[in-house]
Amino acid sequence: MDFLKLAQDRYSCKKYNPDKAVPQEVLDKILKAGQLAPTAKNSQPQHIYVMQSEEALQIVDKLTPCRYGAPLVLVVTYDKNQEFTYPGDKYTSGAEDASIVTTHMMLAAAAEGVDSCWLNFFDPDKAAEAMNLPENEKVVLMLDLGYAAEGVRPTPTHEKTKPMEELVSYR
Repeated sequence: MDFLKLAQDRYSCKKYNPDKAVPQEVLDKILKAGQLAPTAKNSQPQHIYVMQSEEALQIVDKLTPCRYGAPLVLVVTYDKNQEFTYPGDKYTSGAEDASIVTTHMMLAAAAEGVDSCWLNFFDPDKAAEAMNLPENEKVVLMLDLGYAAEGVRPTPTHEKTKPMEELVSYR
């Protein structure tokens, strides 16, 4: 599939078919895409929690109203002891590393015909506490994965983009 078409067609799914699971071999490909994603200094500080048991999904549902019936959710974290610190000692790479890993997984999912929704409508500290994560692990986001329920379409704003000249400057 053409990459730009894949990127254009992919949308945030807001209602999943809860009866259609993502096959393990497809999930493995999605997770592999995350493993292959570039991270600062290739430190790979990310950790992915596959939330798919009834108990795990109940934790997710207590943290956010945005699971939309997805049969599984990837919780993406990073280890702050493994993140890169930029020159100047003000900024670190953990959140951006977790984000690029998630972007790779999200697009790999789309290439496999799996729908997704990037979630950030939750309190990361409460998520870490509810999941009983070690203190050095920081939750960045959640990614719903599954197959769209029948009739689900992108939101009306999906195809709205700013003009390129507002987004890009040549110097």
